[in-house]
Amino acid sequence: MSKQIMVGNVPVGGGAPVTIQSMTNTPTHDVEATVHQIRTLAAAGCQIVRVAVPDMAAAKAVGKIKEQSPIPVVVDIHFDYKLALEAIAAGADKVRINPGNIGGEDRVKAVADACRLRNIPIRIGVNGGSLEKGLLAKYGGVCPQAMVESAFGHIRLLNKFDFDDICVSLKSSSVPMTMKAYQQMAQESDYPLHIGVTEAGTVRMGTLKSAVGIGGLLALGIGDTRRVSLSADPLEEIYAAREILKAAGVRREGAELVSCPPAGGRRST
Repeated sequence: MSKQIMVGNVPVGGGAPVTIQSMTNTPTHDVEATVHQIRTLAAAGCQIVRVAVPDMAAAKAVGKIKEQSPIPVVVDIHFDYKLALEAIAAGADKVRINPGNIGGEDRVKAVADACRLRNIPIRIGVNGGSLEKGLLAKYGGVCPQAMVESAFGHIRLLNKFDFDDICVSLKSSSVPMTMKAYQQMAQESDYPLHIGVTEAGTVRMGTLKSAVGIGGLLALGIGDTRRVSLSADPLEEIYAAREILKAAGVRREGAELVSCPPAGGRRST
């Protein structure tokens, strides 16, 4: 069983029910539009929401968004550790970073210290499309082993600064690679896992890839929280996520329609 972290008032891992996440596609600095979308997602079944923080205007808006959000708010940070510090001070419930792309160790330490002070977890987001050059050279390209090694490298860096309130994701656009990476990570650690398939695509193809990847992992007992990533209205992510949970036998809600297709003029069994 994985360890448990708390994202706001929502437990993740440690035997807690698998949670549904999504991400807003509104400009985060537009507080009114972002809060409206968050409330719509929450009404559809979203339990944790992530917002992009590409600049200081977005970081400064996090506090007002957090005040009005009915669900915990995760901030997505790339490259600039100052944005993370601003969002943390504003009340973010969780930070998603790649410790390897926000600068030197002093900057990683600053983020880890700020999160520890406020009991805010960090999600280490490993992406097959942005692995470290050294790992690509070592393994001859992107592979599950390289993704897992990248995750442990980031974990060690946070651990160096006495931070272990960690969730891990290892995403690739390849379903088999993603599944193998998560399976290896689940075997080698007890950190809670945020599962998903990145760059999954349109509603149809993205839902299919996510159903196979996320659903397959859930059926194996792997995964504590997840997002179905689609190039569409975020509401579609929630609808797909709920159906995948049901199909994987992780959640029961509503009636399940069972239909057997006809074959040769009679029903096939």
